[in-house]
Amino acid sequence: MGKITGFKEYKRENPEKRGVKERIKDYKEIYCKFPKDKLRIQAARCMNCGTPFCNWGCPIENIIPDWNDFIYKDEWKKAFERLCLTNNFPEFTGRICPAICEGACTLGVNREPVSIKEIELNIIEKAFEEGWITPNLPRVKTGKNIAVIGSGPSGLAAAAELNSVGHDVTVFERSDEIGGLLRYGIPDFKLEKHIVDRRINIMKIEGINFRTNINVGEEYSADKLIKNFDAVILTGGSTIPRDLKIQGRQLNGIHFAVDFLKQQNMRLAGKKIMEEEITAKGKIVVVIGGGDTGSDCIGTSIRQGAKAVYQYEVMPKQPLMRDDTMPWPTFPKILKVTTSHEEGCKREWCISTEKFAGEEGVVKTLHGVKVKWEKENGKMKMVNIPGTEFHQKVDLVLLAMGFIHPKHEGLLNDIGVEFDGRGNVKADKNYMTNKEGIFTAGDMRRGQSLVVWALKDGRRVAQKVDYYLMGETSLRG
Repeated sequence: MGKITGFKEYKRENPEKRGVKERIKDYKEIYCKFPKDKLRIQAARCMNCGTPFCNWGCPIENIIPDWNDFIYKDEWKKAFERLCLTNNFPEFTGRICPAICEGACTLGVNREPVSIKEIELNIIEKAFEEGWITPNLPRVKTGKNIAVIGSGPSGLAAAAELNSVGHDVTVFERSDEIGGLLRYGIPDFKLEKHIVDRRINIMKIEGINFRTNINVGEEYSADKLIKNFDAVILTGGSTIPRDLKIQGRQLNGIHFAVDFLKQQNMRLAGKKIMEEEITAKGKIVVVIGGGDTGSDCIGTSIRQGAKAVYQYEVMPKQPLMRDDTMPWPTFPKILKVTTSHEEGCKREWCISTEKFAGEEGVVKTLHGVKVKWEKENGKMKMVNIPGTEFHQKVDLVLLAMGFIHPKHEGLLNDIGVEFDGRGNVKADKNYMTNKEGIFTAGDMRRGQSLVVWALKDGRRVAQKVDYYLMGETSLRG
C-alpha cells in the first residue's frame, strides 16, 4: 500500500475527453492521455484491502492492488509484469471493458472507486512505448497441432496461451482480417484498429498461424479439420442477431446493428463494400436497443452526418445510484451515459416498437407505444399503456438487441456438437463438447457476454486443452 491515507486525501479524476464538436468529425479515440503524475495520485487511492474485491469482481482475476502499489512507487515495469500474469490483452480491456472491477472496489461503497481501468491502460501503453513487449517464442515444441475457429478475443487468448507452451496453433477466420468483433464490431473511436494490428503482428512473430477468408465447414470441411488437428477449439462467437419480427420488418432501411458497424469499419480500412451500403447521412435514425452496441450505432450515425438520432429501449430507465437490488460488491446496473450519448441523441425507455410502415418498400414510420413492467407470478411482464401510442418518422432503423446464439448450420451441425437450452454449444467442466477433442469457449459457449469474459474463457479452455494433450499443464487458466 503505497500511501496509507491516499484514499482520504485524493478524489477520483478521469482523463479528459476531446470536445464533442471536434471528435464527431473523425473516428479517432476520444480520451486524451492521462498525465503520469495524476495517474500516480489515482493509484494512491487504492486501500490495498485485506480482501481485494476488485480482484474478485474481475473475470480474469487481475491482481489490481499490486499494480496500484507499483505505479504509486513509480515501478512501471513491475506493474506491467504483474498485469501480464493474468491478462493477455490489457490494451483491449483497458479501452472497452466496462470495468466490473471498479464496481467491486471497496472504496466504491461510499466514494468513487479507484480508476482501475485507466491505470491498466496506461501500464500496457507504457510497456509498448518502452519496448518491454517483445515476441514470446516458445522454448520447446510439443508437436501437437491445435485449430482455433474464430479470431475474436476468446480465440486469440486461447491461441496465445497454447502457443506459449509449444503447441502449433492455427487460427481460422472467415473474414478477411483477424480480430473478430475487435476488428469489425467495435468502432474505431473506442478501439482504433492499429491497436489490434500491433498485437496480431506480435502473435504472428511468436509463431501462430493465421488463416483468413476461410469459413470452416465450407471451404475447409469439418472432417478435414478433425483429421488434421489433435484438438479443435470452437470460438466463433454468438453470431445470430435478435430480430424484431413485427409488421413491416421487411422494408428497406431496417438493418442489424452489426452490419451497420461492420460497414463503417470497412470504410475506414479502405475496403470495398460489396453488399447494399448502409449509411445514416442526412437521415432520421432510430436505434432499437439500449446496450453498448446501440451506443456504438449512435456515435457512428452522428459521425456519418445523421439528421437526428433516437434510441429506444424496452426496459425501464436505470437508477442513477446503487439501490437495494444491486448491493456492493456486485456490479451496479445504474444509468450509463456513454460518450456517444453525450454527442447528441434522444433516449427513451419503456418503448415497445409495434410495427413499421413505409412507402414504395422503404421504411418511413415507426409505430410505438409506452409500456410498463408489472410482476405476475413472480415474473416481470410488459404491459402496453393505453393512450401512449405514437408515430416516429424514420429513415434508418438499426436493430441493436443483442445476439441469441451461434450459427448452427454448417460447421457446428457437421461436427455434431450438442447445444444447450439457449442454443449455445454445450460443454462439460473441461470445456469439451460431446465430441472427443472438440472444445468450445467464449460467446459460442456461454452466450453473448463481455470481452473480458471471452478472454477468461479463452485462457481457461487453453489450460484444459493443454492438459488434455499433455496430461499436465503449467497454464494458469
